[in-house]
This record gives sequence, C-alpha cells and structure tokens, in this order.
Amino acid sequence: MAVEDFAFSHALRVRWSEVDMQAIVFNGNYLNYFDVAFTEYWRATGLPNALMQAAEGKELFARKSSVEYLAPARFDDLLDIGVRCHRIGQSSMQFVLEIFRNGQHLISGELVYVYADTQLPGGTPKGVPVPSLWRETIHRFEKIKPLGVN
Repeated sequence: MAVEDFAFSHALRVRWSEVDMQAIVFNGNYLNYFDVAFTEYWRATGLPNALMQAAEGKELFARKSSVEYLAPARFDDLLDIGVRCHRIGQSSMQFVLEIFRNGQHLISGELVYVYADTQLPGGTPKGVPVPSLWRETIHRFEKIKPLGVN
C-alpha cells in the first residue's frame, strides 16, 4: 500500500515534544496523528462536523482503535497519513489509516466509530443507522468503494 492508493492524505510534521527518550515518536502520539488526519478527512468530505452532529443529537463515538508499528518516525520527519473508509456497517464505520515517510510505510492503524443518538431517555447514547447521505458521500469520495456501501 502506498499513500497514492488513498483518496485522502494529510501531511504532518513531527514536533520535538512528540518524541521520547529514544528520539522516536512516542507510541501514543500515533493515535493523535490518526485523530488529526481523520478530522481532516471528514472535513474534506463536507459531511457534518462534530459540532454540527452534536447540535443534531446524533454523533460519531470512538469504539475501537489499533496501531501497528512497523518503523519509527523521528523529530522533524514530514509524514503523510492516508485515511480510507474500509467498511460502513449498520451503525458503525471502520477506517484504515497508514503513515508514510518519503514513501516508506511506518505505521498502520484502524479506527472504528459508532453513529449514535445522544438524546435518548436515560442519557446513554445508542447506535442508529449511518445516514444514507453519509454512505453516498463517502462512496463518491473514496477511490475504492467501502464495504457495506450500496
């Protein structure tokens, strides 16, 4: 997989405060990088942002995240973070993210979000179907049709 295989990528430069005593990016920072890239992916689709979703009473909630470390990034590296919607289920969405430096694949990851109604009695969010407009928008945005998109 190469960054060119993604419909969307976000460039990010490693800052000094993000490296550890081994002079490599501290492992937990990769989830921050994924979050930044996912936010920019979502912005690029034109779908409702987190504030708009909250106002509507239905939001995406993180359900799962994973990181696979292949090679380290270091201070001042310019990274390209590819984001792709891999699957859209009934109420969940799975995103694949990969981090590259000069074409070298460094990190792989996954983010799973659940679309939930936040205005139910009792205050506990409950998963609801992903809107068809979201499915259609993501399908058009992606180079490869996500699984679960009709």
